Amino acid sequence: MEQPFSSSKVTVEYFDPHDVYKLLAPGLIPRLPLRDLNWQSHAGPLRSINTLHIELLPSGADYSNIFTPLSSPNPKGASSTDVANQPPRDDGFQTAAIAGRGGSTDQVDSTLRPPAGPGKERRHQIPGLRRTPYLKVLLIRCDDNDTYKSTTKAEIKEWIKINAPPAQGKTGAENHDAFEWLIIHVVLPNTVAATQPRTTGKVPDSSDVSKTATLKWRGGSTSLLERLRTDFNGSSKGAVDRIRQIRIGVNDVPYSMLPRVVPAVPTGYRETEQDSEAAWADLIGKFKELILSSFDTRVTQYEEDIKERDGQRSLPGWNFCTFFILKEGLARGFESVGLVEDALVGYDELSVGLDTIIQEQAAAGSAEAHGGALLPFTPDLKETAQKALSDLAGGTLEFDEEEAVDLQSGEKQKLDHSESIPITSSKKAYRELILANNVSLFDFRCYIFARQISLLLRLGNAWSTREELVAKLKEQQEMVPRGVAAKTPVPKLNEEPENLLQLAEICKRTLEFVPAVSTVMREDIIAAIISARKHEEGDGAKPALDPLLSEVVDNMVSSFAFSVAQQILAQTSTKALPIPPSALNDAHDQKASIPEPKTMMHPARTTSLHGQGTQRPPLSPGFPSGRLSGSIESPTVSSYHKPGLEELAARRAELYALSRNILEECGKKRGWSDGWSAVPTVGEPGIVDMEEISLDDDAEKTEPASAATVDVLHTSVAGVGTPLLRTALDNKDDFYRLYETLTDKALRHYTVAQHLHSVQACMADLAVLKFHLEEYKEAAFYFYRVIPFFGESSWALLELSMLVMYARCLKKLNKLDDYVNQALRQLLCKAAAAERDRLQQKSRFRNTLTSATQYPEASAITGFLADLISVSASLEKDVRIPLTSLCCDLALDGPPFYDEGQDSFSLFLDFHSLLVDDFEADSVSIRITSRTAGGNREIWLQTEKPVTIRPGLNKVRVQSTTMMAGTFEVDQVRLSSKKVLLHYERDLTQPVDKSSTTLKNPQVTLYQRASGLDVRLTGTKDLQLDKKKSLDLELSTGWNTVKTCEIKIRSATGGLRLVMSEAEVIGSTQAIKAEGGTFKFGTIPANSSIKVRFPFTVEQDLLDVAVRAEVTYSTERGSFTFFKTSSVPISLAVEVNVQDIFKHNALFSRFAVSSANSSPLRLFKSELLGSEVFDTHFGQSPSQPVLIFPKQPTSLLYKITRKPGVAIGLKTNKALYLKLYYSVLQEEIEALFEQSIIADLEESPMREYSKLVVSKVLSAVQSRLSEYDLEKAALLGELQTSFLANINWESHFSGLGHQNQTGSSSPSPAGEDEVSAATLSNFILTWLTAHPSLALPHPESIPEPNTIVIPVDIPPVAIVHTADLRISSSPPPVVTGTDPESGSPTFVINQLLPATLHLKWTRIWDTDPSHSSLNQDLEFGYEITAPGDSWLLGGRRKGHFIIPAVEDGREEGGKKLSSEAETEAEIPVVLVPLREGFLPWPGVEIKEVRAGDEVNGGGKGGGGNGMAVHCETDYKNLGETVEVVGDRGKVTVSLDVSDGGDRGGPMVLECEGGGWGRGRVVA
Repeated sequence: MEQPFSSSKVTVEYFDPHDVYKLLAPGLIPRLPLRDLNWQSHAGPLRSINTLHIELLPSGADYSNIFTPLSSPNPKGASSTDVANQPPRDDGFQTAAIAGRGGSTDQVDSTLRPPAGPGKERRHQIPGLRRTPYLKVLLIRCDDNDTYKSTTKAEIKEWIKINAPPAQGKTGAENHDAFEWLIIHVVLPNTVAATQPRTTGKVPDSSDVSKTATLKWRGGSTSLLERLRTDFNGSSKGAVDRIRQIRIGVNDVPYSMLPRVVPAVPTGYRETEQDSEAAWADLIGKFKELILSSFDTRVTQYEEDIKERDGQRSLPGWNFCTFFILKEGLARGFESVGLVEDALVGYDELSVGLDTIIQEQAAAGSAEAHGGALLPFTPDLKETAQKALSDLAGGTLEFDEEEAVDLQSGEKQKLDHSESIPITSSKKAYRELILANNVSLFDFRCYIFARQISLLLRLGNAWSTREELVAKLKEQQEMVPRGVAAKTPVPKLNEEPENLLQLAEICKRTLEFVPAVSTVMREDIIAAIISARKHEEGDGAKPALDPLLSEVVDNMVSSFAFSVAQQILAQTSTKALPIPPSALNDAHDQKASIPEPKTMMHPARTTSLHGQGTQRPPLSPGFPSGRLSGSIESPTVSSYHKPGLEELAARRAELYALSRNILEECGKKRGWSDGWSAVPTVGEPGIVDMEEISLDDDAEKTEPASAATVDVLHTSVAGVGTPLLRTALDNKDDFYRLYETLTDKALRHYTVAQHLHSVQACMADLAVLKFHLEEYKEAAFYFYRVIPFFGESSWALLELSMLVMYARCLKKLNKLDDYVNQALRQLLCKAAAAERDRLQQKSRFRNTLTSATQYPEASAITGFLADLISVSASLEKDVRIPLTSLCCDLALDGPPFYDEGQDSFSLFLDFHSLLVDDFEADSVSIRITSRTAGGNREIWLQTEKPVTIRPGLNKVRVQSTTMMAGTFEVDQVRLSSKKVLLHYERDLTQPVDKSSTTLKNPQVTLYQRASGLDVRLTGTKDLQLDKKKSLDLELSTGWNTVKTCEIKIRSATGGLRLVMSEAEVIGSTQAIKAEGGTFKFGTIPANSSIKVRFPFTVEQDLLDVAVRAEVTYSTERGSFTFFKTSSVPISLAVEVNVQDIFKHNALFSRFAVSSANSSPLRLFKSELLGSEVFDTHFGQSPSQPVLIFPKQPTSLLYKITRKPGVAIGLKTNKALYLKLYYSVLQEEIEALFEQSIIADLEESPMREYSKLVVSKVLSAVQSRLSEYDLEKAALLGELQTSFLANINWESHFSGLGHQNQTGSSSPSPAGEDEVSAATLSNFILTWLTAHPSLALPHPESIPEPNTIVIPVDIPPVAIVHTADLRISSSPPPVVTGTDPESGSPTFVINQLLPATLHLKWTRIWDTDPSHSSLNQDLEFGYEITAPGDSWLLGGRRKGHFIIPAVEDGREEGGKKLSSEAETEAEIPVVLVPLREGFLPWPGVEIKEVRAGDEVNGGGKGGGGNGMAVHCETDYKNLGETVEVVGDRGKVTVSLDVSDGGDRGGPMVLECEGGGWGRGRVVA
């Protein structure tokens, strides 16, 4: 067998006359192979050779069959007869064996001429057929200079004369076998040569050999290495250094070879380890240099010859086979040095060249004129075909008995072996056949393909390549003689990853090669048989292709193609491909009869590389050994993505599919179907299978014979040489088992390649096969996984066929749940989908040139629906099916239909049933939902009785007794029949697609009729801020006479808490208040109302709160439910600010009242309610209500005095209450709009729409009424309605209107048909025309204004001081005509003004008993302050005074709560004004004096226990001024500019006093 995965390897021949190879090998072999070589290509960039293996052969060895015995260093040369009789081994792949050498070196003077061998045989005239060394090496041992002169030099010259190529006159033919030569001097220890340095310093190294030739040799002064280089390197300038020296260590030489005599004159030179390593590195480098030089010479000559031969293509006698051998020699040269890519390019070019030659020969009709003729057929194929024909003619299924006995013969094994491995370059002597022009086209193609595959396997670093490489290296390492230590350790081999892209390329080329070569093989066999029959029957006969020959040809071609696919699958198997485990359920014993194809094709290997760890071994292309766990759909994915992983998996899967297809075609002849022919058909009716009918008269006569022949052919395996295929065709069980296994392997490879379509196709094949074999459990397993894919890929009819089979499987397995939910459900849905598509295609324009789409036949689906409904009744859970899968064109027919006299409405649902059967729906229901800020609101509508659903259009009426105003959308539709539920759901968050036909008109607008039951939420008119706020919920029954009623009140605002424990019912005494805000009532007459008032609290400030009311009530017509969520503002409409002014005996409070929003207010009345401690006083009240605007507040001034003799305790009520009576102008306007609109609608047909119209108009009023409009209306007393005229009112009433609806149980109300959005819009426009303005109501007509009670607390003040600065009663003279008492007094600058500071105090405002300071003496300090540039102060400006404590904290009449004459202070001071003008009086500051001279004031003081007290100061002089004038009666000025001095201007000349200078301060 060929070694298809040989490594890069060149031959190096060595001649070892002194038996030193065994000393050199321990250091040389571990340093091999050569690495990192670079060769400059002649036609491309620099090429890198990573690894180059060296095959060391002794001189005269047989190159075709090498044995390396250690005991024979110089093998006997082969005679010419032996060489001639050797079998050709020109495939380029040889076993790499390194010959170790042993023996004695005593006979060093023996015959030194290298033995004659193949190296001197006659060179073949066509290059490329020989294998010659790239390098010849002479190993010498020379211990001293004398030995060199006497014998060694002559020996070397003799060897160079025989082996070295001539320097001049080298021919082209010799260049094909170009080689280089090298001399290695091996130096042993304890010799003279070992003591000599490599250079003496006098003679330069080989870098300048020309100089060394001119030096005279002196005995003892020149080392042996220098003499060798001088004698044999040549004297030219560019001569190549061919001498290298390796010194062997004393421990590396056997004792028998170690010299006994040590040199008498030691030189002191010792070889270091660094020198030894440098010598070895230099030797390896020289190997690279010389081998690449030989290779370059050979390539150059090959390229020149190929170019010359290619240029002769058009000349007569040009032969493609000869050209092929020449060019292949170049390709094999590339391969030998590791340039596999270049070698592959060469074979690809040869393959294209062969195709070109065949095409040219076919076009010209002459083979000799175009490259030479090939054999018309292959002898081996002819022999095989004739044998198969003889077997068929004898009627036997196997070989004859004699041959059966000879099954174990070597020839038979060879035949089986060739059938198992059909593609190999060593199968025949292809190159000799090609050279002799004795090759057929089939063999030619097989040989080229075999060589391409072998090169691609090397590029792919396949697992077998690494395995054999390790074996070769191990063999080389074991060839080292025992007892000799290796100088360097054996390098560790790094396991390089496989190139998956190259392995994928192999599979790809195989997929292209098999169909092409199958055609060639078929023509080859037919030509061979026809040629034989012509020879037997005569040249004039015209043989026909009978059925027997056709069967044999098919069997042989199928067998060959199957074997090729299996061979490539085995060669490209890799551990790097993470194939998931198989899901087949076959047991181990069922596979015993099927041989493992990989074991048959390749001998079993036992190597350490096949680890038994967690990594799986390469998959076998045959049957799996047993059941493997795992899921097909969840393959094991490698930890990282490898390049080419998916490509390799895909190509291997295609090879498995190719093998399966070959098996399938063979099975069809035997009547073994894969199941697809028996698949149930659900196509269009009227399509029948056609039968081919013969028109010959004798057709009936020949029919029996033909049938008999067919039966014989169907059971024949003649010509099938592949054991695996032959075994599978032996019986039906093995056939199906192999078919299943190949499909499963293809499926798993497609899974890794992520070819989802192919995965599903393979899974479908397995499902159909299992169904055909009546293995329903496995079939259901595959159907379950594959059916969704075909549904998504628009394979409608195929999907339906699979669903029918899937349903039968589940029914056979008695899996009713899966039968209903997975099979029947999907079957009906897919049939309905096909019907929908048919309807859509029918409604569209279809091009007549295109083929019509096939749709399932109705009869094939009939009955499944009834089966679904009946079987589902026995299931525990409901069978849920999407409604849109079985129906289409869902739509709401018109707006809601309202029932007269009761609070209910109906909707009409239209839909088209896509089913082929009728069925009865127990109920049809619809849910409409509205998404609001308070959460989802939903209403269910349902039919009153069962409804029959028929194929085609259907109209169903659904009704609801739940009323809730608003805009809704249909989000659920349900049809239920027993336990089958058809449902439709949609997400309201998604926008409505107007182009969608799933559900048309999903929006529903419900309005609240005026006569129906209603609830209304309002805030209470009377509000007190220190108590909880309350809301009023008013229930109006309308036209309903309620028997029982239940109201549930819930909060619809976050943070709102309803205090239902304090709720009360107003207007009824029969309510039963339940827990959780539920109120129950009995009978309530029609048109009556009940009000429920309940307090509430909020966790944070809110402007509005919402409350959700649910009313469940019953009347004579049934039970009804009403939902309503109402929102009411709770923010205050009034803002009040207060300012307090403390006096000695009274407190003046000023209240600033303003509007809290943009609406003006009407303030009707205000009251400040007194308390137990204080009295209040108010001036004259206004006669008309006061208008308060947002930017113009009003002020209310109240005088507050303390009641005498009232003691203040902890529980004494001191708080005052300000009560305001007001109305909000915007609320008046809204009530005015509501009253006017209701009044106009009361007698019209649109009366029931009054609440809807009012809500829309009020919403527009609230959003469009501006602050300016409100202020204008407040001033003018009327409001213009023109701001509502430019609104599109019709859009506010979308969804309204009603038209006659068929199928309704009751007629529509009178006049309702005319009411629509346009009608209501016209009414509003008419109303606006009739009411251009609305007069605001008179204040007196407002019956109950709103009230708000605001608690007012009097801030406690411990002390109120009163300070009064008075001028003395007899002041100095002032200006004439001024009166100090009536106005601002007038004084002169610097006039002395005697004054008195009068201080008094009171404690009547100390009203906080918990922090009272009445029982303490309080010390205060005063200080008179004034600006320094205005007043000069004299007298006692600062001082302290003490306020005594009140005994027992109080006194009757409050006499001791205020100061008296003896407790008041009169402090004299002097004031001097310093500047003219109106000067304010100096200020007085009073502060409390604390311990440590700390002074606190300005409203703070110190009380008992170190606590600060609050104090106020009433300074009576605050705001008063005095006029200060100068003492001038007459002033004379000069207006002359010259007299103005330097600055110019007027100058005062004279000033006379006014006589007011008495009492002035002069200095």
